[in-house]
Amino acid sequence: MIDLNADLGEGFGPWRLGDDLALMSVITSANVACGFHAGDPLILRRTCAAAVERGVVIGAQVSYRDLAGFGRREMDVAAEELTAEVLYQIAALDGIARAEGGRVRYVKPHGALYNRIVRDPVQAAAVAAAVAAYDPTLPVLTLPGSVLHEVTDLTIVHECFADRAYTPAGTLVSRREPGAVIHDAERVTRRALRMAVDGVVEAVDGTEVRIDARSICVHGDTPGAVELARSVREALEKAGVTVESFA
Repeated sequence: MIDLNADLGEGFGPWRLGDDLALMSVITSANVACGFHAGDPLILRRTCAAAVERGVVIGAQVSYRDLAGFGRREMDVAAEELTAEVLYQIAALDGIARAEGGRVRYVKPHGALYNRIVRDPVQAAAVAAAVAAYDPTLPVLTLPGSVLHEVTDLTIVHECFADRAYTPAGTLVSRREPGAVIHDAERVTRRALRMAVDGVVEAVDGTEVRIDARSICVHGDTPGAVELARSVREALEKAGVTVESFA
């Protein structure tokens, strides 16, 4: 059993990114931007309404306050401030989701914040404190081996990335490095299948890294994201894997 998630609601004003409605016909969980790296109130509302209509689970994709950098610039934010900002984002999205007949069912940090809390116990604890303050039953999506395990007793759900390159340590290759994002549909599908069935992924140096993930992410802003997600889902189901949300 595996979940298939994607990042949605990442437009802003007249600017749109990806085909959210098409992706929602494929995925089981939607990581909805909460306004700090992308998304505005109208986009959030439309995205939540569409997810509810299609039976897709809603997750809060929280981030640094970084619209200009799309949340991909690492920031040194004081723990108390980071907790408040993450709490604000969860509460905002959950309020909109409830108005549309749904609710936030999990939390997934985005971009630089996602990678930072894998290794930084101070910022990891700050994010965890926000989730615990809002609803301690909400699971948090992160990489296996994240220091979140050491700083909180929240439910942690392991995630892997079909379209991202991995280091031998099991972390994601920086987007500043060539080849960090994988675009070839056949390769993405093959990697996703191995992650789901065998629990391993090939790192950039050719070694195999243990994954043991419950959710697979296909980025909504990757060119051809809908086709990639559809190819991954079809391959998983053909292999006998049940595609179902973890939340």
